[in-house]
Amino acid sequence: MKPIWGKVGLGVLAISVISGCSSEVTQKSSEETAKVNEKLKFSMSITTSGNKYAEKSADVNKEKWVMKLEELTKADLDLRMIPLKDFDSKMSLMFSSNDIPDVVQNVGGATTKGMSGSVEAGVFMPLDDLLKQYAPNIMKAVPKEAWQETSFNGKIYGIPSWLSNPSRRATFIRADLLAQTGLAAPKTVDEFLNVMRAFKKIGVENPYQLRENFKYADTILGAYDVLPSQFEVQGDQVVPKFFDVDNMSKALQAYKAMFDEGLIPKDFASISSTDYGKNIDAGKVGMWSANAAGLSNYRNKVKTAVPTAQIDIISSPRGPENWGGHMLYSSINTSYYLNSKVSKEKAIKIIQFFEWMTTPEAEKYFSFGIEGETYTMENGKVKFTPPTKPEEIDEDGFRSMFWFVHDAKYNKAREELTPEGRDMIQYLDTVVSKEGLGSVRFVPGLETFSRYPDLAPIGDDVGPKQIIDHMIKMIYGKEPISDWPKVIEEYKSKGGNEILKEANERYKKGSGVIVSSNRK
Repeated sequence: MKPIWGKVGLGVLAISVISGCSSEVTQKSSEETAKVNEKLKFSMSITTSGNKYAEKSADVNKEKWVMKLEELTKADLDLRMIPLKDFDSKMSLMFSSNDIPDVVQNVGGATTKGMSGSVEAGVFMPLDDLLKQYAPNIMKAVPKEAWQETSFNGKIYGIPSWLSNPSRRATFIRADLLAQTGLAAPKTVDEFLNVMRAFKKIGVENPYQLRENFKYADTILGAYDVLPSQFEVQGDQVVPKFFDVDNMSKALQAYKAMFDEGLIPKDFASISSTDYGKNIDAGKVGMWSANAAGLSNYRNKVKTAVPTAQIDIISSPRGPENWGGHMLYSSINTSYYLNSKVSKEKAIKIIQFFEWMTTPEAEKYFSFGIEGETYTMENGKVKFTPPTKPEEIDEDGFRSMFWFVHDAKYNKAREELTPEGRDMIQYLDTVVSKEGLGSVRFVPGLETFSRYPDLAPIGDDVGPKQIIDHMIKMIYGKEPISDWPKVIEEYKSKGGNEILKEANERYKKGSGVIVSSNRK
């Protein structure tokens, strides 16, 4: 008989091998589980957004609102604040020093000035696959225009805080003054002028509040669809909207009538944003343009000066082609980019961190704060009193700064708590959303703008200096409005032809071009 110990030995060996494998599998599984449960740690640069509370903070990472966010998201954040006034220069310095955090916030899209060409240079990772797998709510909610602005060469690089409604600005009116005139809310430019004339008769100091550079006061330009900062397609060519001589002349004639009849301030060309706001708050104004979201603020401030004041939002006056309103905004406010050196495991968790921002839990935290401290629950409903002291308002705004990814159209949960908020939502959804002027936008901006700064729009909502200067001279009567074709020729001869050449080449190639249509 053969001894059986060899078989037993083999059996023992096999068992120990199997046991060893099992132990390795268990250990590997435990390591993977530990990684999954490991607290997310990442660094991130963000702007202060001009918030006074943020800019006074000695260490933003030790603020209770940040620590509460870490608790809710099971994250360990290393936030680096960049003052808004220094944003572009500080971003440029960050990229040149190569001291780039795991996540970078930009004010704007992937190829705007603040990003300093970093996306094109491969500093950040494409996010398409990660977003599809780990952020389905974000993918579903973000409009295609917002993805366009955070993409490069067909790939998504940035996660946006978006606007589902890019029509933001509205025409405000003192409804109590309108009632005194006996007139209906104006619907056309002629009716708009007649209401202003009626306001003048009853003693309103500024029937319409205009301000420097036609900023936040471009209602007439919108009615004729000649916002001077915008481009459009005329025939088969992309040109600035002020190339429409007929409609530009009609807009200037309307403004000149307003000036000659004292319906706008005589010094409108030098009125700052501060004085613009002071005149409205003091109850000296009949109609003005502003962001619809400011309705509650205007109602509260004007009623301090004029307790009987009633402020509403009305449809902006329509021009001959039935256009009206103000410029359509970009579809994004801010966007977030992941450093290409971040590991896939960390990138997944960061994406999930942003996906959490779309949850009801996030909405409640950023809208109201901490239960028992800044709000309470009664019968399943939030009871929240908005802060009134300036420092408390700043702190409240500070918390909302960290709601990085969401629809920034308005804070529905919060606005629905007050009559003013509910009115604002109604106006935005039923009036403002049905108006607004689209354009052909170039992201990044045209390179020729840097060579001819006086011919480049001063901002998204302000035309080139050369054009604004001629508009003011014509309204003051120092140049004839009939000379507008000469203004266009001057624009072309002083560098405009090169701007047009680049604009049309970019448009035909579809290179960094975003097109939005007028709303009717």
